[in-house]
Amino acid sequence: MNPIPWLSLYPLECVAVAGAAALVVARWLPARTRRPVAIGAAAVSVVSAVALLVVGVRWQLAPVLAGMVLAIAALATTIVPRQTPRPAPKWLTVLGTVVLAGLVVTGPLAAWGFPVPELPNPTGKHPVGTAVLQWTDKERAETATADPDDRRVVVAQFWYPAASAAGEHAPYFGRTPAEADLVAHAQAEYVGIPGFLLDGLARARTASVLDAKPASGRFPVVLFSPGLGGVRGQNTVWAQELASHGYVVVALDHPYDSAAVVLENGTVVRTRITTSGTTTAGWTAVRAQDLSFVHAQLDHTRFAGMLDLDRVAVTGHSVGGGAALMAARQDHRFAAVIDLDGFPYDPEPQPFPQQALVLNHPLVLGESPNFLPTADHVLALSESGGYRVEVPGSAHLTFTDAPIWLPPVPTVVGTLGRDGGPALTSAVTLAFLDHALNGKPMDLSRFGLLRYAQPGIG
Repeated sequence: MNPIPWLSLYPLECVAVAGAAALVVARWLPARTRRPVAIGAAAVSVVSAVALLVVGVRWQLAPVLAGMVLAIAALATTIVPRQTPRPAPKWLTVLGTVVLAGLVVTGPLAAWGFPVPELPNPTGKHPVGTAVLQWTDKERAETATADPDDRRVVVAQFWYPAASAAGEHAPYFGRTPAEADLVAHAQAEYVGIPGFLLDGLARARTASVLDAKPASGRFPVVLFSPGLGGVRGQNTVWAQELASHGYVVVALDHPYDSAAVVLENGTVVRTRITTSGTTTAGWTAVRAQDLSFVHAQLDHTRFAGMLDLDRVAVTGHSVGGGAALMAARQDHRFAAVIDLDGFPYDPEPQPFPQQALVLNHPLVLGESPNFLPTADHVLALSESGGYRVEVPGSAHLTFTDAPIWLPPVPTVVGTLGRDGGPALTSAVTLAFLDHALNGKPMDLSRFGLLRYAQPGIG
């Protein structure tokens, strides 16, 4: 059963909140109605609380249950009268009501701020399938470890046009709910928040069918690299949308960089970087090599028959966007490149043949002052033309799934709403990819402030 939209609460949780709220209000009802309301509210609260304990209580409901217990205790003499109780001082009653009301309200607010994500359904004509593959680059040593025999491993998730929508829908953030829970906790720890805050990610399901039969035909490919410490599933909404419109999206986990990577044998590889590290340029170069390596593997997978390898775009968010630009410069097999709000860390920017797109949030005073001139300089090196779209109301995480499962703090996820950021990211990139890979007309000006960098300028 899914949560109720807007409330971010399951039906049973709504019943528990209503029962707890009725207990708080009962104290202030006229004497004639106080006892029957208190008894009814207590019964509803106890039954719903027991049911929640049986099916599993989310942490968001803990303050509601605490408020229930305290409210029932405060109404004990009303529910089971034994003698005329000595009335409590009015100030104490008011204070107790405020505390109990605060506990009851905290639950729904916490559920709204950190919900079980409701991923929007893709709008394209194709059902979407998904699968996870893993490769080892036998020619490349793993530089993050001291073992000279350790080879670089890359895990990738495919989202692709499927022949049918029938089948089991994939969990969000992992092959299984257990993997999703592990990765979500690692992602939370990486950004410095308690892991339990993202418990909802393990409960969510996507619109993609696990290991679905691919649709017939040949489709362009979009490789994706997540942000620093990011994971392959962080842009699932975007990936599903592109796949439903006829693209095969391949998103990478970068071991020792992504917050946590679960390998096929169950080994968990944790990140060895921090958000304040000084090795960003080095990790960008590793990611660029990962992207080129995965490109070379595509023709040797069970999906090879549906992949049009003459139309492959390389994309990424944040550091992944910088890695995409570097990969495009180094590997001319890529036909287009998209950078989602990522600083171009390439130490040797040079002309490259692909059309390029950069999406960025409006920078505030003192924020990354070199970003815009550096991005425009790199875009001008595109021999086919570069585009930069500055999206009003966006923030750095607007271009990921984060608005769907984080509190709507404008400086973190922007002001476009829970679904607005992912939807706009999909719309802009689809317009660009349809133009760059499929030759369709394009108008990016409707999405925000557009700058076009002429080839050879900058």
